[in-house]
Amino acid sequence: MNVREVVEVILRVNGGRKFEKTCDQLIEGNWEHQVTGVITTFMATVDVVRRAIDTGCNLIITHEPTYFTGLDRLDWLKSDPIYRQKKALIDDNKISIWRYHDHMHNGNTDLIYAGLLKNLGWTDYLETGIPQPHCYSIPTTTVVALVDFLKKTLGMKVIQIVGDPEMKCSRVGILVGGGSLGLGQEEMPAKLMNDQQLDVMVCGEITEWTLSAYVRDAASLGFNKAMIVVGHERSEEPGMKEMANWLQPLLGRIPVHFSDAGEPFIYL
Repeated sequence: MNVREVVEVILRVNGGRKFEKTCDQLIEGNWEHQVTGVITTFMATVDVVRRAIDTGCNLIITHEPTYFTGLDRLDWLKSDPIYRQKKALIDDNKISIWRYHDHMHNGNTDLIYAGLLKNLGWTDYLETGIPQPHCYSIPTTTVVALVDFLKKTLGMKVIQIVGDPEMKCSRVGILVGGGSLGLGQEEMPAKLMNDQQLDVMVCGEITEWTLSAYVRDAASLGFNKAMIVVGHERSEEPGMKEMANWLQPLLGRIPVHFSDAGEPFIYL
């Protein structure tokens, strides 16, 4: 199979929709290249590219940008030495990179959320029939116990919170990646917490003057509100890990591997 044929297989999985305007583009490589192996990952970092080379895979499917802006714009990068060396690494090893973002979130199922839900084991807790589909009723616990669970499940050493660590909670919302920024409506996460009477919001990205400020004031006023920040990468990487599982049977003998991009931060 060539790169184009692999992409066609992927798009059929989630309803077959094709957006005219999308960031889901072939970022590097050639549509006609024969695929020797596939890597799925949150982001095609230099480390992920090197792992692809080491495993003999020449197609990387990345959820997020390769070149540092949302649409992988190159106009500002042409003379940048970091871009030039990264591109040379990709080109010299004949790696193709296809971005799978918009179609992954907007098919019949949001496959990023589906992967996270499976990873958490919260299928039975997911509430249905409400406008926002990612609210959960979990057995009553505390914020600190929920944080410990997320650390273990998502492979994290440090998690930021807003609110009382000992607060009891059972109504939990999750907004992965940039969804916790509001998707163009910065009041959306706070409104969701109020409308759905959520105790805790688990977030990817944050803006400190929006939801975190809302939750901080709520806690100061005695409301049962808290916020847990796991970051963009940790909240969305499980979807790319699960992708390797469902893609492998569809590609037959072409090997499919998951490569964890990992948190971008070092904590001192």
